Amino acid sequence: MEAVSEDRRAGCAWGSFVGDALAMPVHWYYDRAALRRDYGVVRDYLAPRSPHPDSILWRSQYTAPNARGDILREQAQYWGQRGVHYHQFLRAGENTLNLQLARVLLDSLTARGGYDADDWLERYIAFMLTPGAHRDTYVEEYHRHFFAAYARGTAPRKCGGSDLHIGGLAHVGVLCAWFGVDTAAALAAVREHLSLTHRHAELARAGEALARILGDVLRGADLRRAIFAHASEWFSARKAERWSREPDEVVIGQRVSSACYIEDAFPASLYLAWKYAADFEAGLIANTNLGGDNCHRGAVLGALLGAAAGASRIPERWRSGLVGGEVWQFGSYSAP
Repeated sequence: MEAVSEDRRAGCAWGSFVGDALAMPVHWYYDRAALRRDYGVVRDYLAPRSPHPDSILWRSQYTAPNARGDILREQAQYWGQRGVHYHQFLRAGENTLNLQLARVLLDSLTARGGYDADDWLERYIAFMLTPGAHRDTYVEEYHRHFFAAYARGTAPRKCGGSDLHIGGLAHVGVLCAWFGVDTAAALAAVREHLSLTHRHAELARAGEALARILGDVLRGADLRRAIFAHASEWFSARKAERWSREPDEVVIGQRVSSACYIEDAFPASLYLAWKYAADFEAGLIANTNLGGDNCHRGAVLGALLGAAAGASRIPERWRSGLVGGEVWQFGSYSAP
């Protein structure tokens, strides 16, 4: 039974990284015809291409108050331009910024033997302000809010804003994988972690629901039952029965938006987890080709499907092709 638990824990962590990296080149494509034209049906890691037809970097803004808030650095020159791909300099199989930060979180968990908010904040700030630490062009709104406050002298624990995007859930899979079947410890860590950057009641509820689902699945529970047990506020058996009669493109696009706001993005993730509960590969391919905020949906979906499948059932091409090497080797990470 312990081997199964370790396989599921590894799958939960791996799934988060794989789901993000697979979707990265077509992140925030809302025109699905353009997605097909530019990339075909995405089944493997691909490098991003410019121009990005749906890019809104031309109207995205951030001005650092001072050096303590300079998180764009060499990427600042691309903001305000049309057609720039959000992740233009990333390689095939490379993670976007939020999942690169999940590796930083794993380093903190390993060094401290558990979740330490102050250690995480110190590492987060150092990573974001170190030139060359990452090559991602896009920096999400919550990072900009945090570092604008930090630059003004606000204490790190008080720099978070009221953010309602699914990117806030990108680290929940890693935290739950770390704590394994200790759901109480995972819940405490998830609550504290979200409060540092995403101070919104609905996002907090979604984070707790996701942690409870993952806790059950890591203990061997059926993924579909766990979803209905802990997330009926967002996705119920009635919705599953109704939505299952329609193509994914209708469900995620008409029933719920493919965008990043939690009220749509979390139900979309849960629906895909329910539909593809027994097929990790098909689920992540479907999510990727639906576009929208598929990277952060992918991190949530990947954690759910990975916990259910275990790392041993994640395609080897996706594990070996993930930039950064093994993110979770058996025995490399262990909760206290």
